[in-house]
Order: sequence, then C-alpha cells, then structure tokens
Amino acid sequence: MERARDMQRDFGQPGRSALIAGEAAIATSHPLASAAGLEVLMDGGNAVDAALAAVAVQCVAEAHMTGIGGDCFVLYAPAGRDALALNGSGRAPRAASAEALAAQGLTAIPQRSPHAVTVPGAISAWCRLHEEHGSLPLDRLFARAILYAEEGYPVAPRVAWDWAEDAGFLAGDAGCRAVFLPGGRIPAVGDRHAQPLLGARLRDIAARGAAAFYEGAVAESLVRLLKAQGGLHTLDDFAAGREVANWVDPIRLDYHGTEVVECPPNGQGLAALMILGLLSGHDLAAEMPEADRIHLHAEATKIAYHHRDALICDPDHLPHDPRTLLSEAVLGTLRRRIDPKRAGRPALWTEPEHRDTIYLCVVDRDGNAVSFINSIFDSFGSGLLDPETGVLLHSRGRSFRVEPGHPNAIGPGKRPMHTIIPGLLRRGGRTAGVFGVMGGHYQAAGQAQFVSSIIDRGLDPQAALDLPRSFAFDGVLQLETRVGEDVAADLGGRGHSVDRRNEPLGGGQAILIDHERGVLIAGSDPRKDGCALGI
Repeated sequence: MERARDMQRDFGQPGRSALIAGEAAIATSHPLASAAGLEVLMDGGNAVDAALAAVAVQCVAEAHMTGIGGDCFVLYAPAGRDALALNGSGRAPRAASAEALAAQGLTAIPQRSPHAVTVPGAISAWCRLHEEHGSLPLDRLFARAILYAEEGYPVAPRVAWDWAEDAGFLAGDAGCRAVFLPGGRIPAVGDRHAQPLLGARLRDIAARGAAAFYEGAVAESLVRLLKAQGGLHTLDDFAAGREVANWVDPIRLDYHGTEVVECPPNGQGLAALMILGLLSGHDLAAEMPEADRIHLHAEATKIAYHHRDALICDPDHLPHDPRTLLSEAVLGTLRRRIDPKRAGRPALWTEPEHRDTIYLCVVDRDGNAVSFINSIFDSFGSGLLDPETGVLLHSRGRSFRVEPGHPNAIGPGKRPMHTIIPGLLRRGGRTAGVFGVMGGHYQAAGQAQFVSSIIDRGLDPQAALDLPRSFAFDGVLQLETRVGEDVAADLGGRGHSVDRRNEPLGGGQAILIDHERGVLIAGSDPRKDGCALGI
C-alpha cells in the first residue's frame, strides 16, 4: 500500500489523530481493554496474548456487546507468514430443525428464545488460539478482566448510552435484572459496575481451559436454564462445543493491488469482497463527487447482500463454492447491472437487524498481527443470563431461517450465517494491516467503505474511520447526518429513499503496517469510547 497521502488532520477542528507507534499497537472500542492489551504487550506478551487480554475486559466492560457466551472469528498472521482464519462460531443443538420450529408456528426466531442460542463458540476459539499461538498464561491475560468483574469498573459514556436503551428488555429476565439493573436502574456514566460470577468463570477458564465452560457444573447449569425455556440443548451438545473452533482457509480478493483477506462463510466476509469486486471497476479516487461514491457503494451493497441472504450458511451446506462469486466472470456480469445515475430495485432483506459486537486488532513488536471479533449478536444477546453461573447467552441463532430447504435453515449441529467479520490486508507478500468494522449488517458495507478510503483515497486509518457513513439497508439509504444536504438531495433524485439518521453507523478499528519506515499507524472509531494505544 502506498503511504497515506495526507497524515495530517485539521487541528483547528475537534477530532483525533492517527496513532503512530514504533513497536506495537492495539486498537479496541473501550479504553480499559486497550490499556489491558498494551500492558500485556509491555510485559512481553505477543499479539495473541494482548488480544485475549483485551477481549476478556470487553466481556466485562461492554457486556451488552460481547461475552464468553458468544461467538468469535479471528484472522491471525504470524510474522512473515500468510494469514490463518479461525472459525469460533457455535452450532445448533443436534435436535434442532426448521420443521420442528415451523410446527410451533415460528416464522422467525425471537431474540429471547432458547432457539436463538447456539452452543457458544468463543471460549473454544480463545483456548485454541491461546494453546497454539499464545505465550503468557491465561491467568495473567485475564487478570484485568477478573479485577474489573470482581471489584467493579467505571461505566463508559457510550456503554451507558447503549445500556439505557435496553432497560425494558433487561427487566424481562431475572438474571439480567439482578446483574444489569443494579438497584433497579441502569448505571450512569462513571458508576461502578461489577459481575463477580463472570470473574469466577474467567478464573475457571484460566485454570482449566475450555472444559471449564463446556463440561461440568457450568454446562449443566446452562443446559438446565435452556431446557426450562423450551430449548433442545443437551450436555453432549455442550461437550462437542469444546472442539467447535477450527482453522479454515481464508478467502481473498485483489482490490487495486492490495489483497483483502476475509474468513470464509458462514461469515459475511464474502459480501465485503463482492462489494469491493463490484467497485473495482470504478475509479473511486479522492476527486470523485461524494454523491457518486455513495451511490456506487449502495448499488454494490444491494447486489452483494442479495447473494449473501440467498447463499451464505454453514460451510458444510454451501450450495456453491464462495470463490465462484469472486471470479471476474461473475463480478463483471453483476457490475453491469449498476446504473451510475439511478438506484436499482432494492434487494429483499429477511435477516434480523442487530448491531452489537466488539472488534479489536493488535500488531506486536515481532510483526505478528491479529484481527479479532467477538459478539453476542443482539444488545445483551438473548437476554437469558444464568443466575448460577453469570453467563449471558448470545442470540446468534436468530440468523437462521425457519424455512425448510433454505441453505441457512436451522438444523442439527448447523452454524448460522454470521455478520461478524475480521479483515486483513496484504501487499507484496506481507501483512499490510488489520481492520474491522462493527455494526451488524453494516459490517460488510462498512469494510468496503473503509478499504476504499484507505486504498483509493490515500487516507490514514483514523481519517478513514472518521468519514461520514452510508448504508443501503432494507430499501432505505441511511446517511449519517454529517453527509451534506446537497449530497442527500442528489441521491434522492437518483431514486434512493434517503434517511438522514442521528444515530451512528457502527464502529471500527484498524492498524496499518508501514514496512518501509518501520512504524504502525492505527485508528479507533470516534462513534465508540475506544482508543488506539502503542509503544
């Protein structure tokens, strides 16, 4: 990648500069997580160690976004080697089927439903990653998270803002009420909040590994909770979850000379690559009018997501090789469907909307790079918190279809389509950066916008993350309010149904590696409380 053309921001305006570090860097969506990871790096830990320390803190301090009861995907690039992809997404119970749920009258899986809970895969992924690539013991890596869980942590501003929206939902579950509505109310900014049972779980995992979660008393308690809600989970399902995380071959696309690397399905990284492939036939340089740029992104997004919804599923059930959709023969045909002046017919959307995920990235002093994403799907996941173990269960099973015969239909031991996608860049046979964008469905579109901003416009990571965002979703073109009125009017004139929204679209972090100068350039999305730190 060429050096960013403009590494300066307007210092006369509010904002933040990109982090420039000489040895190692970490970027997360929470300052306590970034600090925990940096502490590990300064103590001699590697990128994997720092990532695990950071995500453990986020499971405590951003519990509405992520947790040990969720799922995880990782792209890991050891120094001087190609990237590896780790799929840490969980599977449905072996008794689950679309026919059984349809017989119950379900046409979709509700958020607070035991059927929304696949056996969580995060701890399987964490432990496998640590066993094969970590260097420091888990009790050292989890020390900060355990401290914050047991003794309390101060609630950050964005966390409090998100939390306040879910008071009614949290009140509907006794376990959630006890933990997340202390004293009957949502904590305010700066209030101290603790989750001592979560601290105990982290201690157990540090001592006994994945078995502490998938076997014994914890698994027994979680199965009891789910069965009491009508779930189909068994102890055998949980025991199988211990080994669910597996290494897979990444998928890739060359975008204007830079290789963009993603995890393959069941994640939607394929959609991100399709969007970039569709955009690659256009010159999206800095001089392109903003309305033209947003329009092309919107039309490419609609095409890619239409294919995502129809095809992406458990890799064992894919109807087509995902690489077929990245061939120029397919992309060229699809690209010709984009009218540069008119909005096309909106693709049909049938997936549940969500936005609750954390993403972090680390590059260590040896050049090892980690792109790491961990999620409980909806805000506070399924809203089912086990009062015996303190584990909040995710709701990722909502992504399944209750439609027999659909590739993504719920079925025995299947993984659902996932929206969470870590990203990685390579150039000249070397890792050039790690990046990710949060925001549920927005992630693939957001990644494409970020990559284009870096490669086509020469922006540094912070400047690219700071840009106003747009997203063609459910027949509406969402625009953050910083997009100008004239641009919105232009897009409306092309046939887009424009919604200028006050809420932010997603979040994101990134670290670029400048091999020529031997520095790291990092950014963290201002839509969150996060920060990038380095040494």
